[in-house]
Amino acid sequence: MDYNQLAYLHLATILPAFLIATYLLINRKGSPLHKALGKAYMGLMLFTAMVTLFMPAQVGSAFVGHFGFIHIFSFSVFISVPLAYFAARSGNMTLHIGNMIGLYMGGILIAGAFAFSPGRLLHSWLFT
Repeated sequence: MDYNQLAYLHLATILPAFLIATYLLINRKGSPLHKALGKAYMGLMLFTAMVTLFMPAQVGSAFVGHFGFIHIFSFSVFISVPLAYFAARSGNMTLHIGNMIGLYMGGILIAGAFAFSPGRLLHSWLFT
């Protein structure tokens, strides 16, 4: 796959993840719908993080091959999603909530803000 195909695949997974996560954050917790959407959200986030690992850094420094600083968010998904899942399964809601809020803030909002910055592909698609 070329970079643009990976970018489209990434958008196709991160946009529904953003919508689901926003819904989950503002609605009732613990319901069967919350649990089902939460699993879908976690799956989308894991898949989108995998996709981004194949996308070389195009802005800023690269290290260990083609990874850039934005890939730190991708790697953090592989830690926070399993932690949050197993925390919820074991009833540790404090750990679950902390990881889910961190995933939303870092993995979607902060990484998304970087994606809109000048020099990045999404910025060029939307503003040029």
